[in-house]
Amino acid sequence: MFTGIVQAVGEVASWDGQRLVINPKNLDVTDLALGESIAVNGCCLTVVPSDADGIAFDLSQETVNKTSFDQLRLGQELNLERAMRPSDRFGGHIVQGHVDGVGKLLSKRPEGNSTVYQFQVPVGTYLIDKGSVTVDGISLTVVNPVGSVFDVWVIPHTLKHTNLRSLAQNQMVNIEFDVIAKYVEKLRTAY
Repeated sequence: MFTGIVQAVGEVASWDGQRLVINPKNLDVTDLALGESIAVNGCCLTVVPSDADGIAFDLSQETVNKTSFDQLRLGQELNLERAMRPSDRFGGHIVQGHVDGVGKLLSKRPEGNSTVYQFQVPVGTYLIDKGSVTVDGISLTVVNPVGSVFDVWVIPHTLKHTNLRSLAQNQMVNIEFDVIAKYVEKLRTAY
């Protein structure tokens, strides 16, 4: 389980469509274990052995199909979060690292000391004003959802410490909706 509080931004060192190697930059990996789960742009991936410098992950075709990873390029910034320990602070919201779909950045604009990002997602069912959403692994608050389009207001700290600063208009992002909303919807439609 994760919280959506990004711990570091790494860079794509290599990517062949099946194996991803990331230069973790400022992520503490001194106690990193094989088989450990790391959220990479919000997708829970498993650390595998590698001869390459960096952290390696093998991706299934299902993972590539359901995420924005098919569009990765060398040097691209990726958000990284190691799995939560039971003793950690819970600063974001419940994030499983199970990407629900791919969204698209429609626009970004400055607003006071913040930057407003507008995204479009495949479905808007789970979007509620002031609810939670995960964009590329970042726990964010939904603002003004209309159908499948919503805004998020990003403070300077989040902008500085995530890959949001390098997102371009129409760039694809991984989206995970709030798990509680998904369970409520499932229970509601089951009866």
